[in-house]
Amino acid sequence: MANFIIEDIKNIFKGKDTILSQIIVLNVAVFIVFNIIENFYPIKFWFMLPGNLLGLITKPHTIVTYMFLHASFFHILFNMLWLYYMGQILIEYLGTKKFSAAYFLGGIAGGLAFVLFSNIVSGINGLGSLGLVGASGAVMAVVFAVATLLPEFTIRLFLIGNVKMKYLAAGALILTSVLDFSVNTGGKIAHFGGALFGFVYIKYLQKGNDLGEPFYKVVNFFKYLFSSKPKKMKVTHRNSNPKHSAAAPKAKQEVIDRILDKISKSGYDSLTKEEKEILFKMSKEN
Repeated sequence: MANFIIEDIKNIFKGKDTILSQIIVLNVAVFIVFNIIENFYPIKFWFMLPGNLLGLITKPHTIVTYMFLHASFFHILFNMLWLYYMGQILIEYLGTKKFSAAYFLGGIAGGLAFVLFSNIVSGINGLGSLGLVGASGAVMAVVFAVATLLPEFTIRLFLIGNVKMKYLAAGALILTSVLDFSVNTGGKIAHFGGALFGFVYIKYLQKGNDLGEPFYKVVNFFKYLFSSKPKKMKVTHRNSNPKHSAAAPKAKQEVIDRILDKISKSGYDSLTKEEKEILFKMSKEN
């Protein structure tokens, strides 16, 4: 049985379009391993996000690693459930690349908001001495990215009924971050930071500006750095019409913007069959 599980995990990480599954598996694996090690050595201290600037400067890796640590079973359970359902929607419409940018950059934005807030109020209640763990900021960024992209998208909730995405996102933020704000204040600040990034990310994307470009370059750099495959030479053919070649990406972006704008105003069901096919094909390319 153990062999079957290991093979399934290997298959997940071999796939090209399974970033959502990979993130969830990594979170669960880190949660299990770290909780075992914590019985013998306080390892979380080296990977949680410090609540002060000096700690962040001396441990810069924590702005990413903190997202893979969780305080309890229910902490990781609810984060991964939200990520699974919301992540699928975002990937369906924008592709895995933009989903990854929303998730990781949203988590970084949430972490920076936590550090900033902690340093502002540290003199009042000592919050700056605390650390941050959890993917909540990153998950909230994905939730608000979906809500901003598809505000009228309807989800059916058990015992509640149909709820529009814009109300679901607002309700999630209020219930997890506004109510009882004095408890885990730092974590709730991270929620706001992630939610704000998810909103801004989609708004810029709808204007034709992708805030994830620096993130893609960093990811490609590390892919190239750790790639063991020799680079094959490509034979390219010069385009006889350079104007057409330069205009193609712009025309493609205009089609995407038009479809996303239509979804935002009238919902996914208002798209024609052809528009749905175009959106599906472009999401696979991304």
